[in-house]
Amino acid sequence: MAVPKKRTSISKKKIRKNIWKRKGYWAALKAFSLAKSLSTGSSKSFFCVTNK
Repeated sequence: MAVPKKRTSISKKKIRKNIWKRKGYWAALKAFSLAKSLSTGSSKSFFCVTNK
């Protein structure tokens, strides 16, 4: 028989949401950093062929 789960507290919900947001923030920061290094041509770990 199905039993309803206990209610999650607001503080626990906020903590989980902040962790989720922080992951997105760091992923965006890394992507922006890689784009910056590619545009300046100073990337050491990512190779990109440019047509001149």
